Amino acid sequence: MSSDTSSSPSYERIRRLNAIGIALSAQRDQNQLLELILVSARELTKADAGTLYMVEPDGESLSFVMVQNDKLNIHLGGSGASVGGNFPLIPLHLPDGSPNERMIAAWAVLNKKTANIADAYHEQGFDFSGTRAFDTKTGYHSKSFLTVPLRNHEGEVIAALQLLNKLNEAQEPVPFDESDQDIAESLASQAAIALTNRRLIDELRTLFDSFTQVIASAIDSKSAHTGAHCRRVPDATLMLAEAANGANFPGLEGFSMTEEDMYELKTAAWLHDCGKVVTPHHVMEKSTKLETIVDRINWVIDRFEILRRDLEIEQLKEELAAAKSGSTLSEERQNFYTELKQQLEKDLVFLQGANTGGEFMSDEHIARIENLAEQGWLDYKNQRHSLLDADEVLNLSIRRGTLNQEERTIMEGHMVHTLTMLEQLPFPRHLQRVPEYAGGHHERMDGKGYPRGLSREQMSIPARIMGIADVFEALTAHERPYKKPMALSQALTIMGRMVEDHHLDPDLYALFVYKKVYLDYAKTHLREEQIDDVDVDALPGLKLASITQTEARN
Repeated sequence: MSSDTSSSPSYERIRRLNAIGIALSAQRDQNQLLELILVSARELTKADAGTLYMVEPDGESLSFVMVQNDKLNIHLGGSGASVGGNFPLIPLHLPDGSPNERMIAAWAVLNKKTANIADAYHEQGFDFSGTRAFDTKTGYHSKSFLTVPLRNHEGEVIAALQLLNKLNEAQEPVPFDESDQDIAESLASQAAIALTNRRLIDELRTLFDSFTQVIASAIDSKSAHTGAHCRRVPDATLMLAEAANGANFPGLEGFSMTEEDMYELKTAAWLHDCGKVVTPHHVMEKSTKLETIVDRINWVIDRFEILRRDLEIEQLKEELAAAKSGSTLSEERQNFYTELKQQLEKDLVFLQGANTGGEFMSDEHIARIENLAEQGWLDYKNQRHSLLDADEVLNLSIRRGTLNQEERTIMEGHMVHTLTMLEQLPFPRHLQRVPEYAGGHHERMDGKGYPRGLSREQMSIPARIMGIADVFEALTAHERPYKKPMALSQALTIMGRMVEDHHLDPDLYALFVYKKVYLDYAKTHLREEQIDDVDVDALPGLKLASITQTEARN
């Protein structure tokens, strides 16, 4: 008896329904999920055709998302051609606000009930004029209809499944029987759960993505000078990751990333500077070396103006004394004062340039700043003051950028805060490595970076990718007030030196250069004047990569 039961058509349908339920719960792609629902329903009920409708977000109409008809060889939606604008929306209410109960799909949705029509041509309760017009145009004969609403866990109808023309063994259309309705309603229930789960997952991901991007935008908005950094680093990161993915590039053999891996890296890239939310504004916004609440270079300019006026007064006094004695100021003394004034102008221009910051300040320039500091000026009480105080000398002598050591330590602390924040978040399994990736972009290959002092061998490839992306974006950003927009050739040269200094990964740098990832990024984010010709053979750092230039050319 057990054998007979297991081989009965009813048992096979139930077994198939269970298998479909498992497949529905495992399907992650929305279009494939919808197609699986319609194809499975048609298979279980032996329907020649079928349509899947979705309730529009406003809840006022139904849209066609999938249409199938074997006899007419129509397969729209899913793996078939797009439904597009081939079918109009079905309104759930008429212009006067009354329910649209003449359309069978609308009726099923509004009443949350299944509609089983044996013969549309003899049905008086619904308007099948559109169906008859379709049949006249195509030569098809639409007879039996089974329309089932799909309800979510809150009892709301989210979709409708309509099956058309059950075929008997002679391939003739016959009515859907009670067992067909039961199996279709059971499948609809499972399908609604699968669709709701998929929608909830998609909505949660959208919410999470929006949240991470809001954090990044908030950080960018803290400083007009680093604005868009958190938005551009993800682009550079993913471009390099995609170039490395499955490329078997020397030094990166076997490296590959799934779609989920890419999403995890993208999330880390968006959050890589989230710790900057606690970085003091005056540090984030320090656009010049002497900037605090205001740019103190203006105070220095005032002192130079005092020196210039004192010099002018001294010259006028000499000229007046000479005039009283019936003579004029000698040419030698005039030249003396002229040279002093010119030197003051040169010294001020030099200090103004030093204040803007840059990539490197030489020992010679620092010595000049210290010598200038020893010069003095007199206040209205005739008290002497140094031209530059100790703090001004300290800041003007910054070798790179605009931050002094104390401020740089504060700024570097954002990585500690980033890791602290991210490690407190209960990331799901597929995002477990977000803290590692996000926290590694300031580490160095020789272990002298921060915050953890990790070496190349201790870092994953995605974390090293983020280091390349972060540096490249910072070098080529055109909003930084302390430097001119950097050309590609200059940025790549600096990065090559950072490779030689064991700061950046040599193999990823070589991939970045030889695969021209830098150019793809530049076309999207850089100004036209920044995109210059790059002499790859002249770039430093490439000799440290696993690939040779000869191999790269081939």
